[in-house]
Amino acid sequence: MTDQQSFVSADHYDRDRFTRSQTGERALNAAIVQAEISESYEEYLKIFDAFYADDVEVSSETGKEPIRGKARVRSLLFNFLVPLHIMAEIGGLSTSIRETPIPGDAANETHSAWTLDLVGVSGATCTLSWCISRKWKDARVVYERHYDQQLSGGPLTFDDLRFNGAKSPAGFRRPS
Repeated sequence: MTDQQSFVSADHYDRDRFTRSQTGERALNAAIVQAEISESYEEYLKIFDAFYADDVEVSSETGKEPIRGKARVRSLLFNFLVPLHIMAEIGGLSTSIRETPIPGDAANETHSAWTLDLVGVSGATCTLSWCISRKWKDARVVYERHYDQQLSGGPLTFDDLRFNGAKSPAGFRRPS
């Protein structure tokens, strides 16, 4: 009888961890999708701070070594978000991000597929897609792996943005 009770308790514990991971994943992904990069990059940093553990580890199939620690990951995120924010707010870049859950059965692990569409004022498009695997502990992401990264459409150029009305800083000219 004791063994059966232990099994039931362990099964309940795994289900509870699975539910917490899934709830955290849904909340995190909804916050990312609802945030507007053209209005603020800071909102994404607040989301990161709220959902990721201090000892988070992030890796990708293209990176050699995982990045460890919230401060290091936050710095990389900042370096990605600020230029994207400037291109969206000032340059007229249109952005759209979508997430699709990928079913899984691990208690503390979640998977999702992401698509980021970038559309320049010229109508040129660039679409990035990738998948993410996350491990959760105590309602925080402790590990995130990016994989199956794909790019479609060409790179956007200066002509795809609306910077021509802005004055260039002294000494800088718009490329011809």
